[in-house]
Amino acid sequence: MLSIIGLLTIVVIVALLISNKITPIVALVLVPIVSAFVAGFSFAEIGEFFNSGIDSVMSVVIMFIFAILFFGIMQDVGLFDPLINKMIAVSRGNVIAVAVGTVLIASVAQLDGSGASTFLISIPALLPLYKRLKMNPYLLLLLVGMSASIMNMLPWGGPLGRTAAVLGMDVTELWRPLIKVQVIGLVLLIGLAVLLAIREKRLIAKRGDFNEEIYKEAQPVVKDSQDEASLKAASLRRPKLLWANTILALAVIGVLVWGVIPAGFAFMIGVSLALPLNYPNMKDQMDRIKDHAPSALLMAAIILAAGSFLGILNGTLMLDSIANDLVKILPAFVIPYLHIIIGFFGVPFDLLLSTDAYYFALLPIVEQVVTQFGVSSLSAAYAMVIGNIIGTFVSPFSPALWLALGLAGLEMGRHIRYSLFIMWGFSIVLLGISILIGVV
Repeated sequence: MLSIIGLLTIVVIVALLISNKITPIVALVLVPIVSAFVAGFSFAEIGEFFNSGIDSVMSVVIMFIFAILFFGIMQDVGLFDPLINKMIAVSRGNVIAVAVGTVLIASVAQLDGSGASTFLISIPALLPLYKRLKMNPYLLLLLVGMSASIMNMLPWGGPLGRTAAVLGMDVTELWRPLIKVQVIGLVLLIGLAVLLAIREKRLIAKRGDFNEEIYKEAQPVVKDSQDEASLKAASLRRPKLLWANTILALAVIGVLVWGVIPAGFAFMIGVSLALPLNYPNMKDQMDRIKDHAPSALLMAAIILAAGSFLGILNGTLMLDSIANDLVKILPAFVIPYLHIIIGFFGVPFDLLLSTDAYYFALLPIVEQVVTQFGVSSLSAAYAMVIGNIIGTFVSPFSPALWLALGLAGLEMGRHIRYSLFIMWGFSIVLLGISILIGVV
């Protein structure tokens, strides 16, 4: 009975998340409470499960809030501008250099963990180059999306935060083994960018001005709003403090990798130093916090709701019951490799499940099942993260992707047709390499 209730709980949550009718917070909080009542648990017991779940994710929540604030401030002050501008200048006029530059620019832009800001920085800067060279704009979207996905394995990226919440562990500890996967992934992506650019040069020679039809579909951006946004961004830049901000950012990341203090505390100190350093006026400091607070609070609220969800499912033993029954049903030879099988199909899962549904509904079940056969929780999590994360920005469930499509004037259907199998193939190769080097 517990297995049936637990599965129904997860199915209902996934269906609600896919429908986009309610926010993840509502689904993750209310549905498990109803399920716990149906299973015969009292309100007091549910309260205890809630406390247990919240305790397990609190460090992740603190880290997320201050990491998003810190990197948001670093974007505001223009920390990454010189590097991005230099890359654009170097890559100008050469198809292969532009493709490689796209990977590097998007990787740097994604350091703040926000896909939206990555697209806002990369696409307006690079789209004119792609137009001038008659390169396919869907190649731009593919390379920016894949670069952002690889960098999204950072501790303050959404997928690792969700995974840490599910496993109840420190997100920095979870990230460290993935650093080499990120490095390998970026090297492979640069190689892929070169191959795709060579193919693009051949296609340009064949099709002539074919891309002009695609670009004509783009809706013109309202110039006044663009100018207003540019003026506001320019007023926040602090070019004279570039070196001070660089040292501060490197120090915070260094402390994070070193692990001498909790990640949330490191970012809290970073924010506390960055604000008065760049904006001595208290009103300006509060404005910076207010501008980035919505992103920080939304992610924190989702993680807290997930803590409640996982606390109730674990406390009621629904997850244990589902795992035990799945072990009885599935063929014995499949179960120890279930996490790898799910990881293999991780990118197509992005078309069916939202990020929240994948990490908060599917991951807990797979982790519970495979750990009974001697597979570590970390191995299970890494397989599912690496297999899925590359497809983040091919999913219709990604709000940042819709922003990117709007900026470039492109269509979701064409993007999926162009990018899906390239992203899927890349994720399978990266998963295979992760198995070979012992991460999975």
